[in-house]
Amino acid sequence: MAMSEPSYLAAWENGTLLKRIKQALSALTHCTLCPRRCKVDRTQNETGYCQTGRLAKVASFNAHFGEEAPLVGKNGSGTIFFSHCNLLCNFCQNFEISHHGEGQLVSDDTLAQIMLQLQHMGCHNINFVTPSHVVPQILSAVGIAAEKGLKLPLVFNTGGYDNVSTLKLLEGIVDIYMPDFKFWDPAVAQMTCNAKDYPEIARKALVEMHRQVGDLRIDDRSGLAYKGLLVRHLVLPDGLAGTAQVMHFIAQSLSRDTYVNVMAQYRPCGKAATVASLAAPLSTDAYTQAVAEAKAAGITRLDKPRRVFQLY
Repeated sequence: MAMSEPSYLAAWENGTLLKRIKQALSALTHCTLCPRRCKVDRTQNETGYCQTGRLAKVASFNAHFGEEAPLVGKNGSGTIFFSHCNLLCNFCQNFEISHHGEGQLVSDDTLAQIMLQLQHMGCHNINFVTPSHVVPQILSAVGIAAEKGLKLPLVFNTGGYDNVSTLKLLEGIVDIYMPDFKFWDPAVAQMTCNAKDYPEIARKALVEMHRQVGDLRIDDRSGLAYKGLLVRHLVLPDGLAGTAQVMHFIAQSLSRDTYVNVMAQYRPCGKAATVASLAAPLSTDAYTQAVAEAKAAGITRLDKPRRVFQLY
């Protein structure tokens, strides 16, 4: 299958993107963009759970080679790491960025320039990491960048705690959705990120994402993804992630052809040690079992593991 033009270019030409930008920016005045529903006026730099006002904060941006193969290619995925988060897992491997907010405030124009710089570097896509709380800023910047020549696919790399209403603002704009599905059990979600509704929210979000973009499509010649859904699932010790149930949901409610990355790299970070089961790295046996559960559910497209951290 050959690559197609990124969706947002047509949306920019026909006025859809401009309409979405206006809707999203307007929503900042009484913010309910994510499930936390803080209702603060972010245009006046009031902050809620995500600690983010009108401007996005960027921790770093670069050509990243640690993502899934269909995103990395030869030149890397153009990742933009946003500071802060609407989920704040206690075991986050980017704790300084998500919890402490390390990074620099950027205008929408500067964010657009970052995208164009990543394109100039030869990156194959623009990969927004932890974007759920900055959807309006992203849309505004994409409009600016599209006018100045941006033509790379957009990747929405999210923790999965996303309102369907906000995702609808991204329809026809985002090319590749890359959500986590972190936990099946509400009690685990409450214990780790104070969000007992996470499993329900994530299920609805993934269904909406799949409705918009379908299964992941990969260009035959380059091996690069250009549209579709890619689901990540970090295996946790003691079965806390509920892998078997998550995989069954993906196979039955989305598609058995969903591209899934069952990830092995859990290690205790941040405040993970406050939970006894999370105080130790993932074992090899636990990861092997998780992969077996994915296959048993009927998942046919599993990303090849790249074990960055030692399994015990």
